[in-house]
Parts: sequence; structure tokens; C-alpha cells
Amino acid sequence: MTAWARKFCLGVTLAALAGGLGGCASAVIGGGATVGLAAVQERSVGQAVKDTAILAEINHRLLQRSETLFVSVDVEVVEGRVLLTGNVHQPEDRVEVARMAWQAEGVREVLNELKISDQSSLRDYAKDVWITTQLKVKLLGDSEIAAINYSIDTLNSVVYLFGIAQSQAELDRATGHARNIRGVSKVVSHVILKDDPKRNP
Repeated sequence: MTAWARKFCLGVTLAALAGGLGGCASAVIGGGATVGLAAVQERSVGQAVKDTAILAEINHRLLQRSETLFVSVDVEVVEGRVLLTGNVHQPEDRVEVARMAWQAEGVREVLNELKISDQSSLRDYAKDVWITTQLKVKLLGDSEIAAINYSIDTLNSVVYLFGIAQSQAELDRATGHARNIRGVSKVVSHVILKDDPKRNP
């Protein structure tokens, strides 16, 4: 299955969930997964469902605008905070994607890390996937890190961390793991602390 097909299937599932299509099996499965995952995450079940709806709406807007944008832009949502990563061809696209993200109901913050003009090769992509996999393994293997609260994206050897940290010490450990992986050129953290006042607007 191609990258476009995988993301399209995900988009359909999320859209069904957000739209409340109770008769759709994929929506039921997606909803159950969301609730189950939220039960062990720092965010509440209700917030996890809201985040899923935000993700569905943003992906829907991207697909309506352009299949290229839909495939090229990666979206993560945690407690209404949206992280955009990936590559777009024009500066105008970068601005437009951020605008579409802000239009989704419930969005509190948009972190725009989109790069312009993808120059990466297949080899670069494979390297990015390898880095992300290595970091996930390290976080899962560290008993002092609640790995489930972190999202990881790697683009052109730059690691983007996103999520909720239990403490500054935990965040420092996670960042340290990322920096110590061979091939990482930079680590950008958009992780928020568990007790950050911004979590309760």
C-alpha cells in the first residue's frame, strides 16, 4: 500500500469517527483505540476524542485542498496543540496549511515546522525512519519516561518531539536520548510539562 493510500485510509477512519458514523466498523475500532490509548496517556479520554476530531478535520481540509499537501504534511494533535511537519513546495503552502489548521474547531496552538522544497532523497527518508525507530525504542526502554505521551517525527535528520512530559527531568532524558542517536543533526522540542498552566486555559 502506498503512503497516499495509507494516509487516505486513516483520514477516512478519522473522519468517520469525528462525524459520529456509528455504523462504520472502522470508526468503532478507531474510537475504541482512542479511548484505550487515552486511558494510559496523560491527557483525558474526552480530550483524546477532541484531538482525534481536530486531526480528522485538518486532514480533511488538506485532502480537499490538495492530494499533494495531504500526503506531504504530517499532523500531530495533543490537547488542542497542533504540530505540523513535512515538506511543502512553496512558502504560500506553509502559510496556507497553518491557516487551515487554525480553522479546525478546538485548536489552541499551531506549531508550524513545515519545510519548503523537499530536497531529501529516498536514502534521506530511510535515515529519518531509522532515527525515529531508534528513538522510540530508547524511550520505551527507559523506565523513567512515560513514552506513550510522546510523539516523534524526524525530517532531514531533525527530530521533533511533541507531547506531555511528567517533569523537566523526564523531558531532559527524552531529549538526551534523541541527541545521542547517530545521524541526528538537531532536536526540536514542543513538549509541554504536565503542570504547565497552558494545559488548563
